[in-house]
Amino acid sequence: MTTSVIERIVYEVDNAAGASGTVLCIHGLGGSSNTWTALMPALLRHKVIRIDLPGSGRSAGGEGELSIDRFVKACLRVMSACKVERVQVLAHSMGTIVATHLAAADPARVASLALFGPLFAPPDAARPGLRARAAQVRAHGVAGMQVVADTLVQTCTSSETRGTRLAAVAFVRESLMRQDPEGYACSAEALAASTPADAARITCPTLLVTGDQDVVAPPQAVRHMGEKIAGAQVEVLSGCGHWTPVERPDACVELLRRFQSRRVV
Repeated sequence: MTTSVIERIVYEVDNAAGASGTVLCIHGLGGSSNTWTALMPALLRHKVIRIDLPGSGRSAGGEGELSIDRFVKACLRVMSACKVERVQVLAHSMGTIVATHLAAADPARVASLALFGPLFAPPDAARPGLRARAAQVRAHGVAGMQVVADTLVQTCTSSETRGTRLAAVAFVRESLMRQDPEGYACSAEALAASTPADAARITCPTLLVTGDQDVVAPPQAVRHMGEKIAGAQVEVLSGCGHWTPVERPDACVELLRRFQSRRVV
């Protein structure tokens, strides 16, 4: 695995000589390249690019506001640096919005989508809460991030995860608490301002995975999303909240393997 930085964007490349194409992994709000560590067993034959989006993880926010468009451009910049023209995309939460915009804007670049906790955009009712969260962490810094982390563990992971998967709970909490408060605030505002991609332009094989206790991407909403993407496959994992790749990694690995075995790049 190698770590590189381009235009203040940090990304990792695993399996540089992957024989089964290239996978681009896009994390969600409060995530990083490490969101995908537990799913790597499904990607051993692929070149894997894991990006820290601007403002998240180890990537600096840079100048100006963050936006979904800026995140898409960051992904394209990293692809160019890696000399990759076409990718299979894995994405989580906010990253699924980035992924759908990438697939709709330039279908030739996206061979497939595997989206975890997916959504086209936040519902209108959720947008004020995202902006309030941004204001909170700006006002209180690291202490504000701790409040966000503890709150989201309670609301966005499943009861089973909180009761029996304590390593997953620790990961979610640490992932959130390690974020730069200003970067997190800007990312939350970008998510609050996001708009849906044109689903009719998404033509690649698509897998949508959510949890039966996901309050951000509830099963009914994900099924509706699947109806808008031609041929999309929808899977609902039991005992799982919104942090799908972290809460149910073994199930996600199995779903990815099945999805890859059925699709043709």
